[in-house]
Amino acid sequence: MNVLVVGAGSMGQWFARTLRDHADAAVAFTDTDSDAAHRAADRVGGRAVPTDTGERFDVVCLAVPMPVARVAIDEYAPLASEAVVDVTGSMTDPLAAMAETVPDRQRASLHPLFAPANAPGSIAVVAPARGDAVDAVLDALVAAGNDTFETTSAEHDSAMESVQAAAHAAVLAYAIASDDVPERFHTPVSAGLQSLVDQVLGGEAHVYADIQHAFDGADAVADAARELAEADHDTFVELYDELS
Repeated sequence: MNVLVVGAGSMGQWFARTLRDHADAAVAFTDTDSDAAHRAADRVGGRAVPTDTGERFDVVCLAVPMPVARVAIDEYAPLASEAVVDVTGSMTDPLAAMAETVPDRQRASLHPLFAPANAPGSIAVVAPARGDAVDAVLDALVAAGNDTFETTSAEHDSAMESVQAAAHAAVLAYAIASDDVPERFHTPVSAGLQSLVDQVLGGEAHVYADIQHAFDGADAVADAARELAEADHDTFVELYDELS
């Protein structure tokens, strides 16, 4: 299998390494940052190709930020002879772009629900046009220890409103609202929240910003916090009991 990975960041490198190790794939990277493409190729064991390459590949994987997924699909999906997949994090828009650009190719959207440093993990899969190439990609992911599950793009994107946009907003809101206190004062709850703050802040700001832009959820967190803050004693108890 000959694979082009568009996007030389950590997710693109993870995907390339997984296919190299478990599908015996030859991988190439391209990125608007040519140095990043060369570094990724050196780390993973592959090659870098220019952004204007016209070379054909069995599989093209889009591992780019969500806001530029459609542009990248329009440009690079036609280079795939068999299949196009993406690992951008959203599903509805990338799949629509693939269907419009390469309706005759195999197509799948994959969302690893973990940072590459925490692999293996759970991977959501929507594969509306499946075939041998997509199956080979999925087999490689499973062989690497990942748990893949099939869903729909609507179900996935709706879930991301809670598990990503709302969850990240809640954690970051706690970070903004809370004071820096000595560790000896922390309770199990606050210590757990602080651990989540550290985990989120260990990522990349633009990734979290892209998630907030792509999915609703933060407003619901703000509304819920306001409802709790304004509740009297009895109303608070009612809200708590509803959640219990």
